[in-house]
Amino acid sequence: MSAEQVSSLCEQLVKAVTVIMDPASTQRYRLEALKFCEEFKEKCPICVPCGLKLAEKTQTAIVRHFGLQILEHVVKFRWNSMPRLEKVYLKNNVMGLISNGTQNILEEESHIKDVLSRIVVEMIKREWPQHWPDMLKELDTLSKQGETQTELVMFILLRLAEDVVTFQTLPTQRRRDIQQTLTQNMEKIFSFLLTTLQQNVNKYRRMKTELAQEPKAQANCRVGIAALNTLAGYIDWVAMSHITADNCKLLEMLCLLLNEPELQVGAAECLLIAGSRKGKLEDRKPLMVLFGDVAMHYILSAAQTADGEGLVEKHYVFLKRLCQVLCALGSQLCALVGSDSDVDTPANLGKYLDSFLAFTTHPSQFLRSSTQITWGALFRHEILSREPLLLAMIPKYLRASMTNLVKVGFPSKTDSPSCEYSRFDFDSDEDFNAFFNSKTGEGLCSIFSPSFVQWDAMTFFSESVISQMFRTLDKEEIPVNDGIELLQLVLNFETKDPLILSCVLTNVSALFPFVTYRPEYLPQVLSKLFTAVTFEVIEESKPNFEMLYNHVKQLLSNELLLTQMEKCALMEALVLISNQFKDYQRQKVFLEELMSPVANLWLSEEMQRVLSDPEAFISYVGADNKITDPVLEDPSGLNRSRISFCVYTILGVVKRARWPTTLEEAKAGGFVIGCMPSGNPIYRNPCTEQVLKLLDNLLALIRTHNNLYMPEMVAKLGETFAKALDMLEVEKNAILGLPQPLLELYDSPVYKTILERMQGFFCTLYDNCFHILGNAGPSMQQDFYTVDGLASQFLNSAFVNLNNIPDYRLRPMLPVSTEEGSNPPIAISVSSGESCPALLIGMGAQETTPRPQRKGIKMEVVLLGLGLESAAPWTPSLWGAEEDTADDNPESQEMLEEQLVRLLTREVMDLITVCCVSKKGTAEHNSSTAADGDDDEMMSTDVTPPSSAELTELGKCLMKQEVLTGNLLPDAVTWFFTGVLKGLQTHGQHDGCMAALVHLAFQIYEALRPRYAELKAVMEQIPEIQKESLEQFDSKLLNPTLLKVADKRRKDNFKRLIAGCIGLSGAAGMWLQHILHSVCAALALFSPGLGEMVTEHSGHLVGALLAEGLLALCVQGSCREGKPLGEQFRKEVHIRNLPSLFKKVKPSLETDVLENNEDGEGLTALFEP
Repeated sequence: MSAEQVSSLCEQLVKAVTVIMDPASTQRYRLEALKFCEEFKEKCPICVPCGLKLAEKTQTAIVRHFGLQILEHVVKFRWNSMPRLEKVYLKNNVMGLISNGTQNILEEESHIKDVLSRIVVEMIKREWPQHWPDMLKELDTLSKQGETQTELVMFILLRLAEDVVTFQTLPTQRRRDIQQTLTQNMEKIFSFLLTTLQQNVNKYRRMKTELAQEPKAQANCRVGIAALNTLAGYIDWVAMSHITADNCKLLEMLCLLLNEPELQVGAAECLLIAGSRKGKLEDRKPLMVLFGDVAMHYILSAAQTADGEGLVEKHYVFLKRLCQVLCALGSQLCALVGSDSDVDTPANLGKYLDSFLAFTTHPSQFLRSSTQITWGALFRHEILSREPLLLAMIPKYLRASMTNLVKVGFPSKTDSPSCEYSRFDFDSDEDFNAFFNSKTGEGLCSIFSPSFVQWDAMTFFSESVISQMFRTLDKEEIPVNDGIELLQLVLNFETKDPLILSCVLTNVSALFPFVTYRPEYLPQVLSKLFTAVTFEVIEESKPNFEMLYNHVKQLLSNELLLTQMEKCALMEALVLISNQFKDYQRQKVFLEELMSPVANLWLSEEMQRVLSDPEAFISYVGADNKITDPVLEDPSGLNRSRISFCVYTILGVVKRARWPTTLEEAKAGGFVIGCMPSGNPIYRNPCTEQVLKLLDNLLALIRTHNNLYMPEMVAKLGETFAKALDMLEVEKNAILGLPQPLLELYDSPVYKTILERMQGFFCTLYDNCFHILGNAGPSMQQDFYTVDGLASQFLNSAFVNLNNIPDYRLRPMLPVSTEEGSNPPIAISVSSGESCPALLIGMGAQETTPRPQRKGIKMEVVLLGLGLESAAPWTPSLWGAEEDTADDNPESQEMLEEQLVRLLTREVMDLITVCCVSKKGTAEHNSSTAADGDDDEMMSTDVTPPSSAELTELGKCLMKQEVLTGNLLPDAVTWFFTGVLKGLQTHGQHDGCMAALVHLAFQIYEALRPRYAELKAVMEQIPEIQKESLEQFDSKLLNPTLLKVADKRRKDNFKRLIAGCIGLSGAAGMWLQHILHSVCAALALFSPGLGEMVTEHSGHLVGALLAEGLLALCVQGSCREGKPLGEQFRKEVHIRNLPSLFKKVKPSLETDVLENNEDGEGLTALFEP
């Protein structure tokens, strides 16, 4: 192309870039301009001359940056296909830009320097050392031209180290070649870096005091900072010999720079990295030079100077780095002293400890806390802990710790010198409070009151010190008299403030071990404890269960004395204690008596009426009221508390009542009633009879709650509570991953308004109902699963009116299931049981009502895998059916909806997988993989699959039932596989996503390819796929006798086959989207709801998630009648003339460029300076 054509095209590009960056541009014009620029980079054959012209320093910074981006794109994606002369032309011109195509070092924009250094590094990654052996010499030559070029050379060396060593953003073999060459030349590189640093620092010091030389001094300073940053990128991984060469010249220079204000932060960073090095102790011995007189003098003087100049952010940042340096030195000291390296205690240990204590007593809470771990290591060290200097520090440290434990320094306050520092370290009081890691409370005394702050500090101190004292000191050395005296003072202290009383009781607990030496103080301790729960103790010498039970009954008898949560906590405590009876009959009688008040209330005629009728329920809880004065007490609050008390109590009993943990004790106590065919014992729970008689009303409550979302019921809500069924703010924050506020400065109630209290009531009540059902299976086992008509009762309660219930309110049915330690749902409880899944099968077989079509995630997808085809799908709106209640902020609403889609999809798939698939042999697989693999990567993102996966009892049972009538069509399989490839196209540039999605695609292809030839047709459409390699891979896959290669190598071969679709954009991505929508049309014939859902969410990773979960069901087990799954299809849908999945594109991926450089002639001769 002629120069005129290049100029004309550049003019268009300049206009496009201007439109993109102009805030006044409309979205339409901006998108058109962006499309023009992206298509230019992808397709234009004259990118290099255009990019160079746009990068000229006569252009504006924005245009220059775009020109350099074009050149970077060319190097990253077109390098292999470029002619040799064009490579030479580009390389020479880029080096020319560094030489004379940039502004002065103080004037040039940082983003221009950054992209220019990236271009050079990308060329280095492709050609050095094999085809560009003189690269380091060229960089050295450039650095001699001036400060501007020297700084760019520093940037190039730093980015090269980051890409090769830190981030490892290039293929394994290329990374090893470059890192090995760097290591071989490290002596030259370090000499170059040190010389550059020393020369520029010396020039800066000479000229900084001369006003006329200030620009020159600043240029040298800028180069010095760049050299320090580059050193920081190398010090972490180079051999220690380079760091300690020439009698630790580098460390000495860094210590000297600590007193240079403009360079001290960079120097401290380098010292921190060097002082934190691990490795052989012998190699780390030279680091002890930092405890020498000279180094310690500079460190201490720098700290004193920075702290003495007041609170300035730059100086404070330096102080934090210096504190970390001292911590790192302390760790090295503990590692080297007393080891085989023959390192003695340094002579300057006293100076070190004094300076370290100064940081411990500093007003900054961050600096104080940073020293704690190092102090602990020093005090525990076998040799250093006996040093007189360290022993003399213990009283000083303890006094400082007592002060540090006082929680002061909130950013919003001004009552302490710490507050000013906290404003630099914490964004809010919540962040500070989380950092301090203390409990919050409410009551007469606020958490900011000086009295509570002091008590809180003393409580933490006593808990930490006294427990350690009893653990470490001999019995004769324990100061019993002093401890009893302190206990007596605490017991005699009286307060009416609940926060301080809580601290008092905690101190009593911490001091209780002293009572074992003086048993006569036990009655006083018990008296203090019982007084704290508002009743007087009977003078007895020994407490027992009956006494405790009588006191609790006395408290429960007054409905207004305690809150419902306090009552439930007391009852749960009694249930836990009753587990120690280890006598079934005695515990059963006790639980019957304990639950009698709850049963009477729950089974009363009034409560049955309220729980069975949505309109009566709304009236009973006061949701139909109009309250104009929020100060007045809610007249229906007592009714709500009664319902909550009953549900909380049922939940507490179901969760806590258990049989003895040992089989012998369970048999002796009458808890074992037989054995299963497998030999496992069958237990009975003493709470079963009491809980089951309350079950009908519990299911009625769930049914009523579901029916509250019917439009006619929503209309009956009062004006005050019109949004009572909406999502709570805390739920929105949880979905978005936002931190919850840990404290409120002035408000103590959890819910500040009557509306929020009502919302909290509905939300908590519904959640707890499903928690009860989730715990009922593990608690009562066969007694629960064999309840007559339980499947029908579930369908007529939990699955009623799902059409109107918002998705966020249905989440309790799913997530309680999958997290470790959480309440399991019924499905998981049955999945491994021998009384098997008749419950879930019955639920699927009984209900066959039609399903209306809806948008959003479909319950149909969940039930498709579980076989529960009967249940209704989910809501038309994620937030409910009423559109006028949408959030005023549409962007926030969209984010909530998007995140909820992802959460629900993940939870549904987790539920299906956990219920129906069990994974075994992970450890064995790991070991075998390590043996088979030949890759010693330091950082691996490979997904390690379990060696085997099999269907659980529930999964097998579901696969055998007639209820599973859904057919997996070839088009559905194509969609599953294409959905994963779509995920790779969108997210393949992220290593973590790529590894997981490649593994999933590999699993799908290996499992389903033998039965579905359509998958091979999809593979053939991937850009630049090697057809011969695909045929070879397929032949081995279809012939099991040839599958001798380990899984990891097969997966690596598969990854190379699909490399053409990883991170694709442009035309190939459009074709992939096209085929997804085409397959959706086929799926719509198979299942209209499924096709609709796929169409709506095909742009997300939902497809990949669904594919993984359904793959587990459809692939991993035996099928009905022993037939292959593909032969069971009763209805097939075929779509002819589907478009090609991928369109051939010329540019290859960066990984291909780096791995497959097949240029026959080396570039050594071409890359001559």
